Amino acid sequence: MHLTKREPMWKLLFSKDVLLLYISLQLSCMRVAFIARASLFKSPGGDTVQIISTSKYLRRQGLDVDIKLTSEEINYSTYDLLHFFNIIRPADILAHIRYANCPFVVSTIFVEYKESDSMSRTGVSGGILRNISSSTAEYIKTVGRWIVSGERIVSKEFLWRGQEGSIKKIIGHAACLFTGSMNEYDRLRKAFGSFNCFKVIPNGIDPDLFSGADGERIRDRNLVLCVGRIEAIKNQLNLIRAVRDTKFTLKLVGRAAPHQQSYYHQCRALATSNIQFVDQLSQEDLIPLYATAKVHVLPSWFETTGLSSLEAGAMGCNVVISTRGDSREYFGDLAYYCEPDQPASILRAIEEASNAEIKPGLQERILSEFTWEQAALKTLGAYNEVLKL
Repeated sequence: MHLTKREPMWKLLFSKDVLLLYISLQLSCMRVAFIARASLFKSPGGDTVQIISTSKYLRRQGLDVDIKLTSEEINYSTYDLLHFFNIIRPADILAHIRYANCPFVVSTIFVEYKESDSMSRTGVSGGILRNISSSTAEYIKTVGRWIVSGERIVSKEFLWRGQEGSIKKIIGHAACLFTGSMNEYDRLRKAFGSFNCFKVIPNGIDPDLFSGADGERIRDRNLVLCVGRIEAIKNQLNLIRAVRDTKFTLKLVGRAAPHQQSYYHQCRALATSNIQFVDQLSQEDLIPLYATAKVHVLPSWFETTGLSSLEAGAMGCNVVISTRGDSREYFGDLAYYCEPDQPASILRAIEEASNAEIKPGLQERILSEFTWEQAALKTLGAYNEVLKL
């Protein structure tokens, strides 16, 4: 008969299983409020997908996550941490951080509209926006949405502090900033100065939905998708100029963004019979389109990521993207690039992507590196550091 030596109590207390149980119990008690723009669901965009998907996978890790709008009254005392989105909308954030008694982080989603405004807007507004700074332009837009459309400015402090001053205050008080890429971090630092803490948390796709279609399946080489809200920054107008009256069938999937009806009507007026407009679709309904088309194109004036490009790439499409913004950090040499101000460049990239075999490695890279599940795990790690768990 062999007797098993009894382990000392201290070893049992600090064993791996006990420590994992302790961490799990701590996380299960963590309550986080995602706080986003008031129009998050009325006018869904990439940030809507990011917020819904990240919260989904954080909940799978045991966190209690509530999605709140900036226009709502929030009982801050019930949360351990506040998580804001869109630092370029500081008026939405200022009022909440003034009264909150808990730490907060910000997913910056730092989009720059300067080139889009300069190239796409006409008349008096275009002339004004071309000759002022980006911060002043965003300030004018925010005040304009308040006066013209009644989009409430949550914090009146924004009116006297201004766009740049408001963002600098938020950065100065944030426990940490989350950028989608190192390039976004560099742009943010250049624009607003240094900050205490940042984490790169790349955006992604939902592996529950976009698990990958066979890239070598029979696809329609002449079917080109562009999924995204119809608005000047997405540059659908130059895309239409590029493919009108060609062999390609272009499907523009998305509805007009708020305050972009004039741009939408320009697109409709310029479109020829080979260009189709499809109303906004759920992510589930996008799957068969991604699985059939050979090419997805997003020739934007600026993208921090281009979520539809990631989704299309995960589903086996060849991807055409703009040279502007941060997308190159995601796609590297696995995408086809175009100049957004040159319809001929857009068409050349589409033709090249259509005629080529599916880019080897793109689908695998997205599914292994850029998923919302991975983004949630990195977000969770950052939360733990902020709260020192």
